[in-house]
Amino acid sequence: MNSQQAIPQEKENTATGVKQAADGPGALRGQAWLTVQTRQAQQLIRGRNSSTDKPAIIGLVGFADRLRVIWQAARDDDPYADWWLIKVHHALDQARGFIGSHQEELDKQLAQMPALEVEVAQSQRPYRIRLQFANPYAYQGAQLIAAYDTLVRTVMTCRHIGLLDNEDTEGIVKLGARKVRGTFVVPQGYRLLGIDRNRLLRGSGRDPRACQLMGELPEEVLSGERRAPLVPRKVAFPMAVARSLALEPLSYPDRENHDG
Repeated sequence: MNSQQAIPQEKENTATGVKQAADGPGALRGQAWLTVQTRQAQQLIRGRNSSTDKPAIIGLVGFADRLRVIWQAARDDDPYADWWLIKVHHALDQARGFIGSHQEELDKQLAQMPALEVEVAQSQRPYRIRLQFANPYAYQGAQLIAAYDTLVRTVMTCRHIGLLDNEDTEGIVKLGARKVRGTFVVPQGYRLLGIDRNRLLRGSGRDPRACQLMGELPEEVLSGERRAPLVPRKVAFPMAVARSLALEPLSYPDRENHDG
């Protein structure tokens, strides 16, 4: 190796005297994929459109789409959006607990079988879909489907080797799917009305239309004392900056027309 080989030069910051690499790191980018191996889990991704004889089923896609609206409203300081994020977090937690407890019990039964080693069934052709969501709760919804997918595979395996009968198998699979669907429907109760926390606090603390459509807002949520563990970062522009950017408030009522 030539000891005289040129070494990339570092650029010095003249303001601080700190040396920096000529080419700094670029923006962070990443990808996320969900892989499922059962038909039951795959059906929970897209859901089902309503028909004359069947109601619509909200899947992961619809869950994420409505959450996107709620997440942005929470960033705009809508206390009802904060309340719905709390509801979503609670629903996810409850569904995870149900699936996790059944998974733990089945894993224990499989591990306690003497002289018999059982591998949980796997698909020879898994279904894989790329995820592009705008908030972490949508990704938690995807994780919930993944956990349900594992539970279904474990249940089917247990039935195959005689640990579960048909009735127990069907009961666990159906109830697990119901828990996931119940979680995904929670965001649908939110209505985008352009509610502003400061306006409510300066007034009576309630909005009649919001109360009619979404219920009475808990005091601790209105005050900001109670929030979901994951909330969007609120961006507040100084007044001078806002004027220079000619920022205008969003017309939320007009955007809500599509919700019916």
